[in-house]
Amino acid sequence: MKCLKTITGRINGGIFIKSMSNVDVYRIVKELKEEIIGTRIDKSYQPTYDTIRIKLRKAGEGRKDLVMQAGVRIHLTDYPQPNPTIPPNFPMLLRKHLSGGTITDISQHNFDRIIEITVQKSTVYTLVVELFSKGNVILLDENKNIISPLKHRKWQDRKVTSHEEYKYPPEKGININDTNPSEIREVLESSTADITRTIATNGLGGLYAEEVISYTGIDKTKLAKDLTDDEVMELDGAIKKLFNRVENEPHPQIILDKEDNFKNKDLVPIIINNYREYEHKDFDSFNKAADDFYSKKIVSDIKNAEEDAWTKRIGKFEKRLKMQEESLEGFYKTIDDTQHKGDTIYAHYNDIQQILDVITKAREKYSWKEISSIIKKSKKDGNIPELSMIESIDKMGVINLKLDDTSVQIDSNIGIPESAEKYYNKGKKAKRKIKGVTEAIENTKKEIERLESKKEVAIEELNEKQKPKVKRELKWYEKIRWFISRDGYLVIGGRDANSNEMVVKKYSRNNDIYLHCDIHGAPSTIVQNTGDDEIPESTLYDAACFASSYSSAWSEGFSSYDSYWVTLDQVSKTPQSGEFLKKGSFVIRGRKNFIRNVPVLIAIGIVEYDDDKRIMAGPVQCLENMCDNFVIVKPGFTKKERISKEILNIIDKDKLFGVDDIVRNLPSGKCDLLDIREYIQKYGKIR
Repeated sequence: MKCLKTITGRINGGIFIKSMSNVDVYRIVKELKEEIIGTRIDKSYQPTYDTIRIKLRKAGEGRKDLVMQAGVRIHLTDYPQPNPTIPPNFPMLLRKHLSGGTITDISQHNFDRIIEITVQKSTVYTLVVELFSKGNVILLDENKNIISPLKHRKWQDRKVTSHEEYKYPPEKGININDTNPSEIREVLESSTADITRTIATNGLGGLYAEEVISYTGIDKTKLAKDLTDDEVMELDGAIKKLFNRVENEPHPQIILDKEDNFKNKDLVPIIINNYREYEHKDFDSFNKAADDFYSKKIVSDIKNAEEDAWTKRIGKFEKRLKMQEESLEGFYKTIDDTQHKGDTIYAHYNDIQQILDVITKAREKYSWKEISSIIKKSKKDGNIPELSMIESIDKMGVINLKLDDTSVQIDSNIGIPESAEKYYNKGKKAKRKIKGVTEAIENTKKEIERLESKKEVAIEELNEKQKPKVKRELKWYEKIRWFISRDGYLVIGGRDANSNEMVVKKYSRNNDIYLHCDIHGAPSTIVQNTGDDEIPESTLYDAACFASSYSSAWSEGFSSYDSYWVTLDQVSKTPQSGEFLKKGSFVIRGRKNFIRNVPVLIAIGIVEYDDDKRIMAGPVQCLENMCDNFVIVKPGFTKKERISKEILNIIDKDKLFGVDDIVRNLPSGKCDLLDIREYIQKYGKIR
């Protein structure tokens, strides 16, 4: 993970990524309003130095991931990035203030590249995302004072740091998506540029400025101040047309560059006239297009950087192997060379001895320097043919000889056998080193193989982690609570006040049975009866276990609790006179049929139901009837996210589901696993 942190840091530091334009922000904010308002904030992460990812949860829809990259983008993502093992300070601060809060609004400030996310907790917080310049992510308190920014910045007229009041950057031009002809005329008359550049610098940017002009008959090179009143009216209509298309007629596209191997060129929320001749990919929403445009590139870059890091690591050992193999080759060459030179000396023993005799005699009169000069002169004159074998003599008396095209050294001070032995000893020394070098080469090859294997596993794991999360289309009952009783009845329950209302008002019929745990904070539970037969007691017991397990009895740590059932005509939304009934609450009239001390625990597994595989959580007997592999969960001390991973590894060998699918089916509160043997010992035969 430390390696990945370094990699992602290098990626963001060295790659140009197109920033969202004001128009892009306008569209993405509209879509995010529908997606994230009403979601609860879970955890925040900082996968790279300028990127924040916030995990959101929405009842009935599960997890959503909102990613914001300072100065670049904001959108929902299905491409999770690896996170540092130790979270940096800023996401920890966001967790402290925002976790558990609800997003109540998201807006664009004055058609600028500034997004404000309002979060309601015990107080109101605002998360400001700045996409202009190098950007920033800033957390504000209820008085718009800065709690902390992602990046501390200071300008002459603006300071972004803790405990300072948050100030917007100076506005430039007009709010072009909320203007009128007279305001446009004022802007045009104060401009010295052409019409295209003038409206581009007022928030539209070059691409959308040309798009607006293309809706008119105005020459795009005409000076802004020279536009007639009719042309100003025409321009105002064109601007309104652009924003109407962006808001009400979106056609999100990624533009492809066929001259650059069809790589992504641009991202747009509508069909742009300048791009009509380009290849493109269409998307259902601008959010999905943005996720594909930005996240796929980052995922690809992380993978490439990871491969480069492994290649560099392996390359060190490959370089070492090359040096070792060259050393081994050198040793073998030394053995052959020294053996040959020693043998050559003995083959010319008599010739060498004669030379040594002559030189020894000459040493009586001359120095080594004088002897060397005499030999050079004699070789030049050709007076003594035997001297042609001598190449040189140094001042220590070492003679270099050329014998049959082989150069050897004879030390006149030690004699012929000793000179030959020096070569043989050198060869023996090289031979002794061969074993060590050979072992070192084998070890290096094994290390390379080990690293290559680790590289394959690491890349595969990275690919697996960064695969887009494919969200299954949930059936209506999967969006609330559900299970199939041992007798085959569909039992459903609410998740919250809204779904409690739905369960009773939308998904129940006259002959259904209503159940509720006898505790404050429990789901309305319905046993659906599609026939006229009486619902068996075994199913009522299953439903009672279900109602108790998904109530507050779980989070309070009870091992059993009472539930009751009534017929649907006993359930009413009409309170007693003078009383108030909260949303999701009902009045029960008449006799309650109690089922005492039902276990507060569930089993969870993968079942075949409704022509597909689904995660089902319910009483143990019901899971035993429908699947072979399940786990039993009881109230405990382990966070749901952690235990969900353990559960997923046990029940989902085919990796069909994600951790969020398990989390969605667990009761509210911490959990622990219960061994089946412990279950049988404690509860005996299941009713």
